[in-house]
Amino acid sequence: MSVNTFLWFDSEAEQAATRYVELVANSRITDIARHPDGSAFIVSIELDGQSITLMNGGPGHPLTDAASIQVVVDSQEEVDRLWDALTEGGTPGNCGWLTDRYGLSWQVAPAGLPELMMGDDPAKTAAVGTVLRTMSKLDIKVLRDAYDGA
Repeated sequence: MSVNTFLWFDSEAEQAATRYVELVANSRITDIARHPDGSAFIVSIELDGQSITLMNGGPGHPLTDAASIQVVVDSQEEVDRLWDALTEGGTPGNCGWLTDRYGLSWQVAPAGLPELMMGDDPAKTAAVGTVLRTMSKLDIKVLRDAYDGA
């Protein structure tokens, strides 16, 4: 058995796949099934070990923010790099979410966020939640300061 995320694009699956594997470390395109005219139909990728299939299926099923890809990174520099690249031609959202130029929703989150959101002190985690809801791109220092009461 295997589990795979499957995403329906109008016609940009190959372009999106190329962009995604450029941005996410340890990623690659694993296969492309093409139509007789040479255009991509199904593109299989691995994003840091996660299998994702992108299909050019036409406009019948647009992507929505009801599903997103979460990328957890170790530094503010990586948050900034991915955020800037993914919002290029896309739309920033709230709480670390964004929609890229292809219509796919992402959340770019720092690795320490779960610890700050689920700590033992309810007042500290509430403070982080309050600050988080005011952000678009996440700022690790501001979230940590909220947790620490700074």
